[in-house]
Amino acid sequence: MLIIDSKDCENIDKALKKYKKKFEKSRTLLELRDRQSFTKPSVRRRGEVLKAVYKQQIASGKVEI
Repeated sequence: MLIIDSKDCENIDKALKKYKKKFEKSRTLLELRDRQSFTKPSVRRRGEVLKAVYKQQIASGKVEI
């Protein structure tokens, strides 16, 4: 649950903007989308390994962004 501290004189637009930023930082929507479909643990692990290999190649300079 997200809680936004707002002052009485604060504009509702500013409070809404704070809420949207906090919502994005909490990554709630990404987690919700991820839970909509089941991915097998082996497929998830393969994706993590491929991502790690890609990051390693970038760090070593073999792949340019």
